[in-house]
Amino acid sequence: MPLALLALAIGAFGIGTTEFVTSGLLPEIADDFGVSIPTAGFLTTGYALGVVIGAPILAIVGSRVSRKRMLMALMGLFVAGNVLSAVAPVFGVMLAGRIVASLAHGAFFGIGSIVAAGLVAPHKKAGALAMMFTGLTVANVVGVPLGTMVGQSAGWRVTFFIIAALGVFAVLGIAALVPPMPRPERTRVSGELAAFRNPQVLLAMAMTVLGFGGVFTMSTYLTPMMTDAAGFAPSSVTWLLVLFGLGMVVGNLVGGRYADRALMPMLYVSLTALAVTLALLPLATHDKIATAVVVPLIGAFGFASVPPLQKRVLDQTADAPTLASAVNIGAFNLGNAIAAWLGGLVISAGFGYTAPNWVGALMAASALGLAVLSASLERRTAGRGGLIAAGSAAAPSPEPVTAGR
Repeated sequence: MPLALLALAIGAFGIGTTEFVTSGLLPEIADDFGVSIPTAGFLTTGYALGVVIGAPILAIVGSRVSRKRMLMALMGLFVAGNVLSAVAPVFGVMLAGRIVASLAHGAFFGIGSIVAAGLVAPHKKAGALAMMFTGLTVANVVGVPLGTMVGQSAGWRVTFFIIAALGVFAVLGIAALVPPMPRPERTRVSGELAAFRNPQVLLAMAMTVLGFGGVFTMSTYLTPMMTDAAGFAPSSVTWLLVLFGLGMVVGNLVGGRYADRALMPMLYVSLTALAVTLALLPLATHDKIATAVVVPLIGAFGFASVPPLQKRVLDQTADAPTLASAVNIGAFNLGNAIAAWLGGLVISAGFGYTAPNWVGALMAASALGLAVLSASLERRTAGRGGLIAAGSAAAPSPEPVTAGR
């Protein structure tokens, strides 16, 4: 794999760390600013909304400059947002810093996906995407636990300064390792938007929202689920999160490898297994060993779907991929937000902390149904194209008209 993918993975590591580390530092941040824990939770909500909004806007802006320069500019924005969070005198300023940092998230992964896919041969594209997203998954195993530990011992502001330094390191890596890339061929916004008239693009994004969202019905409420339902001590939750993160890393790499060989079968397997493991977790919580096995499996099967879903969008929008690729990254975060909301609804309704898993299983099963529908439509389209081509070949050519005949 090209070294340029390492630079993209470093950027992904920083983004993944800043996205999830606030969950571990909410009490410290809330106490410092004198706000409640639910109010501090807006730091996560604001970040997610910033990703959804920023992805299409900055992707369109990015279509006017070279992709390498745009990636460097996005990481610069990421650094600025994290520095602003670190020095924030009041909660509102920190929230603004979170939103500034989040604006870079969707466009970085969207444009980065195009760059990563362009660095390798066509049959290795999903593997290259997986390599970039490995930075995001490793962040959950290393970056988030370490960031939480540093924040709890040295102060949460130190954590955000360190994350900003990671962003600087990523900028330098992109500058040194990503090869010079010409400005993408100018495409009008209408041309980028035309990709969304393709039913296959819309189906792929719907699969992203439902399939990946299913994972977050579990992960959002993992701590109360493990302590109240499964009986783990609060100190054990950290190790369960590490196991979950390791599952994400393995699943992401396996998904990238096999999506290059058989994309749709990989989606069928990962989404089916995700639905099954999510449905099993409420039963597994009666046994700690079973729980410790199922939790990382959910992370593995959930992230095994990420490279094929992103590659599916790129394959369907080859002529104008920038906006669609970035919007699909926003779709991952939209799925996260919807999953957390639905999970909260069933808990508030009195069904218990394990109930969100059933919601997640239904979401994953719905994504599987959309995958089957997408493949069926693709076969029909290909069949009609074959019939038209065959008819054209079989039709007799009219004889030329000659003078005097």
